[in-house]
Amino acid sequence: MNVLTKPLAALALLSAMISSTAWADQPGADWISMQRTQEILKGAGYVLVTRIEADDGHWEGKGIKEDGMEYEFRMDPHSGKITQDEKDD
Repeated sequence: MNVLTKPLAALALLSAMISSTAWADQPGADWISMQRTQEILKGAGYVLVTRIEADDGHWEGKGIKEDGMEYEFRMDPHSGKITQDEKDD
């Protein structure tokens, strides 16, 4: 019985990883484009966007601002308004 425990646990873990990837958030058809999002962030002082993704109905990510510090941002996907912009801890 113990011989099957490790393979079954590995299979369960693999299944969970695959299913979580399939359920990842996707941008809506009416969202502003990722390119437009990056243009807005550049105007807000970001010199490099290191991560951007759709999450919980918003664009969300991280980037480096002109001060050289890393920031986290959250953006409304329809208006392009930055709703969160704070230093990453």
